[in-house]
Amino acid sequence: MAATSLEGADAPQPRTAKAAPRAVGRLRPWQVMIALAALFVVISLARQLSGGTDLTSVGQWGGTLSFAMPIGLAGLGGLWAERAGVVNIGLEGMMVLGTFGGGYVAWHTHSAWLGLLAGIALGALGGLLHAYLTVTLGVDHIVSGVAINLLAPGFAAYLSKLAFTTPAATAQGGGQKQSPPVPGFSRITIPGLSSWLAHLDAHHWFLVSDLAGLIGGIVTGLSVITVLAVALLIGSYFVLWRTPFGLRLRSCGENPTAAESLGVNVYRYKYAAVLVSGGLAGLGGVFIAMVNSNFFLDGQTGGRGYIGLASMIFGNWRIGGLAAGAGLFGYTDSLQGRADTTSVHALLLIVAVLLIGLALWNGYRRRYLRAGIGLAIGALVVVWFTATKSLPAEFLVVTPHITTLLVMGLASQRLRMPKADGLVYRRGQGT
Repeated sequence: MAATSLEGADAPQPRTAKAAPRAVGRLRPWQVMIALAALFVVISLARQLSGGTDLTSVGQWGGTLSFAMPIGLAGLGGLWAERAGVVNIGLEGMMVLGTFGGGYVAWHTHSAWLGLLAGIALGALGGLLHAYLTVTLGVDHIVSGVAINLLAPGFAAYLSKLAFTTPAATAQGGGQKQSPPVPGFSRITIPGLSSWLAHLDAHHWFLVSDLAGLIGGIVTGLSVITVLAVALLIGSYFVLWRTPFGLRLRSCGENPTAAESLGVNVYRYKYAAVLVSGGLAGLGGVFIAMVNSNFFLDGQTGGRGYIGLASMIFGNWRIGGLAAGAGLFGYTDSLQGRADTTSVHALLLIVAVLLIGLALWNGYRRRYLRAGIGLAIGALVVVWFTATKSLPAEFLVVTPHITTLLVMGLASQRLRMPKADGLVYRRGQGT
């Protein structure tokens, strides 16, 4: 019996399997609705306390939608590419191509829709170049993206000088760095409802006027391209997460070797994803040139391709999170462009409340270090708000970026990129 016991003690014990890492938490739809409602109440309270009427005005929400759309389209393009395993930091360059393509063709043909198609096509052409370099030639994804971001602005500037310095173009207001005015797209305004909501918004009632401003911003002067962009966001979700095509495409970004062993043409899906990515970025460029303005201007993208990439990461490579990130950037970007400096100053109060609320949540989850950092920064922002009456002009320009960096740095979500994102894959490497 003793020998048996010793043998049992010396025998190797089966190793316990390591606990699988926790899945990245995703909010359910009802949780998202509660979070958005709470955020809306916070903004409404900040408007009441600060007197910043532009925080929830019709113009502010309409501007938010306009500024968020090109960022969201660029981020959606990045999501398509990275879900297939291709990092696309060339989104900025593809947006530049879209601005020029849309501006030139719309002016030359007097057709906004042909300009739209041209902008998408030029953006997709940039995507094709990126796909050829990364998928076929195996060039590092970052190097390829940087090259496109350097080449595209120079290419657009050269073509702009050729196209818009002709006598016909200059007679209409064109120049070396900008096109003449181009035709725009029709806008949707619901008669009666729009004016009634604007009337409610002017009363500045708590929550009621704020909600009227939100709805009014949506139903007043809504571009048909905004409707198209929202449809593309929703459609991309169904294509990528609800169809066999989307499953195969995402498998290329998670494990291309396994996907190829199951008969998936990995190269073809990567090419398709990056082409769609470039086309969406080009559409974002068209939005900037033909919806947010009415002409092409050299450098008018203003880094929104990079901001779209940040929104995609902020959203954890998911459609809903991407839309939230683009909305955050769009809101702060629109606010810093408003004439009401009190509203921009009130943004400090909103940031402070969000930071303190996030800190309390982290404390409840026993993440005491994050909670302490959040409380400390939130307290500093409160002191800043109470000690000042306005913000420096230099701060207004970087308001969108600072706000997003704070949220991204202190948010409790765990980011999970596709496992094979950015890795060079060669056909047959798993055999």
